[in-house]
Amino acid sequence: MRSIPLIEGNLPIRPLEISDHKKGFVELLGQLTVCPQLTESEFQVRFAEVAKLGENHCICVIEDPNTERIIATGSVFIEKKFIRGGSKVGHIEDVVVAKTARGLCLGQRMVNHLVDHAKATGCYKVVLACAPELREFYEKCGFEDKNVQMSVYF
Repeated sequence: MRSIPLIEGNLPIRPLEISDHKKGFVELLGQLTVCPQLTESEFQVRFAEVAKLGENHCICVIEDPNTERIIATGSVFIEKKFIRGGSKVGHIEDVVVAKTARGLCLGQRMVNHLVDHAKATGCYKVVLACAPELREFYEKCGFEDKNVQMSVYF
């Protein structure tokens, strides 16, 4: 049974906070990819590093007010370019909605929020990579299939 109130569409999107470690932020990321648990001190160190980047690395969350758990997250990194007159590109990463909260349009709201942030910082485009089965979801968010993404993992 979902713990999300009937006003799920109104749940605020906010920046990641240091207290979100205790609210299951890292565990939520584990629903997306390999994400070993971080100790409180490891989380605090990484949080401080990201915070120094200011608007150039925006990590946002949605919290379930009933359970005080993080139920959605996503991030956008702003890359400063030399091309296009020294413009910027937004890179969306790590979008995930808790299994218990899927189907409530939280993912689409999160992606739209991240795109709006990138646009507000002067980006000329926003890019992301996704698994083929997520293509339809991102098309609903206004993205279109462009080029091919390649990766090297270490």
